[in-house]
Amino acid sequence: MKTLNRRDFGVAVAAAILLPVTTARADDNMEVHIDNFVFQPPELKIKVGTTVTWTNRDDIPHTVVSAGKFRSKALDTDDKFTFTFTNAGDYKYFCSLHPHMTGMIKVE
Repeated sequence: MKTLNRRDFGVAVAAAILLPVTTARADDNMEVHIDNFVFQPPELKIKVGTTVTWTNRDDIPHTVVSAGKFRSKALDTDDKFTFTFTNAGDYKYFCSLHPHMTGMIKVE
């Protein structure tokens, strides 16, 4: 095994920093957190085929409802609801237990 000298080590570190990092596509899975009676983020822009998971971080139940599109059961603390968006469009949603809680998913 060859040992790198300082110059070679510096070049290797610089090259590693400059190389693009390969990551999973952000559009494959997205998350929305329910915390302090708010959907966070309140709006997502995603591509068709993206799966969104809502997680309730509050200590009381919440729901995720988009009229005629999807409806979760009441989510207790740390419960999750997942939905895959197969059609483009705007999906307004809310908590049926606390209707002032609203969010939007924009699917391209």
